[in-house]
Amino acid sequence: MTATIHSIRDGKAPSLDPIMSLVAQDMNAVNSVILDRMQSEIPLIPELAGHLIAGGGKRMRPMLTLASAKLLDYPGSRHHKLAAAVEFIHTATLLHDDVVDGSDMRRGKAAANLVFGNPATVLVGDFLFSRSFELMVEDGSLKVLRILSNASAVIAEGEVDQLTAQRRIETDEERYLAIIGAKTAALFAAACRIAAVVAERDEAQETALDQYGRNLGIAFQLIDDAIDYTSDQATMGKGVGDDFREGKMTLPVIFSYARGNAEQRKFWESAIIGHKASDEDLAHAIALMQENGAIDATIERARHYGQRAIDAIASFPASQAKSAMIETVEFAISRAY
Repeated sequence: MTATIHSIRDGKAPSLDPIMSLVAQDMNAVNSVILDRMQSEIPLIPELAGHLIAGGGKRMRPMLTLASAKLLDYPGSRHHKLAAAVEFIHTATLLHDDVVDGSDMRRGKAAANLVFGNPATVLVGDFLFSRSFELMVEDGSLKVLRILSNASAVIAEGEVDQLTAQRRIETDEERYLAIIGAKTAALFAAACRIAAVVAERDEAQETALDQYGRNLGIAFQLIDDAIDYTSDQATMGKGVGDDFREGKMTLPVIFSYARGNAEQRKFWESAIIGHKASDEDLAHAIALMQENGAIDATIERARHYGQRAIDAIASFPASQAKSAMIETVEFAISRAY
């Protein structure tokens, strides 16, 4: 029987506690690798990297590598270095993103580019990318190297694609899903897939884990898009309405524009090119989204992709790891409520 998404589980909201508990011991090993490999004789490098890495992130992607390995009963330790490589890729992209976006906040505190400046932030991002590739090479698997290096290239393509779609009101749902499939979901997919490679499982199980991660990544990003318009700064860990002010065509905007009347569409056209960026404009944008059901439609899309993630691992036998991975999907969706 296929599991389905539950917003309430045993009387309480789903959480990351099961997956965190599942991988806690392995995560200690991964954190040791991260701490060791972010060191440098240049003091600014560990200082800047530590500003973000120690900044309270969920470590979602490396946890998925570790949980996927548990799902497959992998007895070794190769996945520790590879999970650290995944986190370095993610952290490097965040550092670069904050420079590109001119962000003020990340994980509830000042973004690294504000504290250390853009040049240092970009260069330390490059350093972390390099460290991730060192870890991949040390692992020695060409297949793992191919999966993670391809994911890194796809992420960069997705970021460039998002940049070219910025402030372009004609961006549609298909284009946007392609963007987040690249910039967000590709690393989720790779993080899960590499566990099947080190566990020497067949292509079918590799693909299943890839699909779990990919669909979870899309769902996760769609919920982020929704809560950018419904949450507060403390919950988001970044500035409320950042996407709106940056003219990002996320799914709530795409839906609200498509469903709007002529006057509402005129507002969105003006807002996306940057002519409406005040707090009052943001409040009006949120009101339009609620009126047009754009937030609810975005959450519904996220639930669809979340269900696809759960379905992808349906063939694996029941286990603590499988339950934790299903609840991780439920948690990703529940953040919107």
